[in-house]
Amino acid sequence: MIYLDNAATTLKKPPEVAAAVVKAMETMGNADRGSHGGALAAARPVYACREALKELFHAPGADHVVFTQNATEALNIAISGTLAPGDHVVTTDLEHNSVLRPLYRLEAERGVKLSFAAPDACGHVSPSAIEALIRPDTRAIICTHASNLTGEVIDIEAVGRIAKARDLLFIVDASQTAGALPIDMERMGIGILCFTGHKGLMGPQGTGGLCIGEGVEIRPFKTGGSGIHSFSKTQPEAYPTRLEAGTLNGHGIAGLGAAVDHILKTGVDAIGQREEMLMRRFYEGVSGIEGVTVYGDFSGRRRAAIVALNIRDMDSAEVSDILSEAYGIATRPGAHCAPRMHEALGTREQGAVRFSFSYYNTEADADAAINAVKELAEG
Repeated sequence: MIYLDNAATTLKKPPEVAAAVVKAMETMGNADRGSHGGALAAARPVYACREALKELFHAPGADHVVFTQNATEALNIAISGTLAPGDHVVTTDLEHNSVLRPLYRLEAERGVKLSFAAPDACGHVSPSAIEALIRPDTRAIICTHASNLTGEVIDIEAVGRIAKARDLLFIVDASQTAGALPIDMERMGIGILCFTGHKGLMGPQGTGGLCIGEGVEIRPFKTGGSGIHSFSKTQPEAYPTRLEAGTLNGHGIAGLGAAVDHILKTGVDAIGQREEMLMRRFYEGVSGIEGVTVYGDFSGRRRAAIVALNIRDMDSAEVSDILSEAYGIATRPGAHCAPRMHEALGTREQGAVRFSFSYYNTEADADAAINAVKELAEG
């Protein structure tokens, strides 16, 4: 199988990831629930992963790295834990439902007010379009770093400057960019960075988290066991315990730590440049094929390694099925949990076929996918 569905989850991981998970399953007790050997064997890789993520994202400290099940949980914690009734939020039409649905829920339940920055004809949202929507009652800017549908990247450093100048909380969804594009929370003015472990970070599923900037307060999304202050009726105030009720996915976090160590050694730029090379090789091969429509701006701006396209009026699910069954190429069709972006692109009914590349794909993979698209377009 040629696996080009890496925007959903990376299939191939660094070999040390599986080794770390196996070792954890053989040695781990429960982190922060004792001082015996098993508990310490759990606590050490969990803390080491916090340190590695702090280094990768330039977070304030390891104690400001909070683990979650995935980016969806991280975004729910960040959004629900910071917004109050009547707050106004600026977000974008590029967002995944992991941002949209928590915001819609708070709109209905707390009266949170929403404004959406619209993309241009190529699907790009400019910082100025976001800034134009800021009002006196705006509390936060919440946006994706890159669209999971088209790969369009928002200039979050410019948006961060806008947020800082207006004293606004800046929450970033880095699901499609963590591990492949440089992210510096301090330089970019990010208040809360939400990420998942199973995509560009090349870790196990069931891992993710949020990195919290200095001075940012988030109310607990859930409460329960913490291993400390057991007689308190409320969740401990200190991060990360404030947001980590219950037993962590220690086995998965051990694997995530190994993946992040691999990324730090290899270099985010090296990983991102390889992924972008493969993406552009594929784009250049399919963009000129008659009957193929490619979505997004490929004029030179930095992008995530994603190409979304349609072939004539074929349903995207049909195209993806043929690619899988006849060519052994794995892609993702449909709406991609990005409803507003499909409305903007005019692909609500047809959806789109998404090809997404990872560090472990090859030029031969891209070329095989080009040939498959060409044959389908030719009928």
